[in-house]
Amino acid sequence: MLKYGVTHHLSTAYHPQTSGQVEVSNRGLKRILERTIGENRASWSDKLNDALWAFRTAYKTPIECTPYKLVYEKACRLPIELEHKAYWALKHANFDLKTVGDHQKVQLNELNELRDQAYENSLIYKEKTKRIHDSKIKNRVFSVGDQVLLFNSRLKMFSGKLKSRWSGPFTIAHVFPYGTVELSQNSRPNFKVNGHIIKHYFGGDVPQMVVPDLQTFPKDK
Repeated sequence: MLKYGVTHHLSTAYHPQTSGQVEVSNRGLKRILERTIGENRASWSDKLNDALWAFRTAYKTPIECTPYKLVYEKACRLPIELEHKAYWALKHANFDLKTVGDHQKVQLNELNELRDQAYENSLIYKEKTKRIHDSKIKNRVFSVGDQVLLFNSRLKMFSGKLKSRWSGPFTIAHVFPYGTVELSQNSRPNFKVNGHIIKHYFGGDVPQMVVPDLQTFPKDK
């Protein structure tokens, strides 16, 4: 970087909530692949084109249309429909090149209006989602030297229902802007995390549960 004069800017740690559209798209593709691939999950790449086709032709609530229509301004027609001469093909087929060309020009002009409408619908959807997300966020102010606990998301992938999802405690070594926090622990190197996955630790051990002596009764004969 010094050789070519590149300035390296540090960004916040991985935070899926800031890339909602990408995460939703990836989750949709993952669900389609889970339903299409067999026991051999190594063949997922063979089904990827079909999964993308299904994803792009499905109706999306945020934009109120399909991604295919957003690009081509017309509904998707599958090759199988043409092969079997579906009713819509017999009704709407037009082999007059001049008429088809004029109709295509009108559709191209309407495409800009469709995209503007999809952008407005997506913006309204994002604002609504942001209000719901912000209403659940608790403002936490962290300072250098505070003791905090770190949320361990890896437990979601393994069976550990009775295990605590919080690890630590850690000590805050540095607080960066935009929510990034540097944590330190004894005999271990420092690391950076997002401030949304930590909480204050106020010390003290968890009190043990006191179970009184239970009176036993003789078993009925």
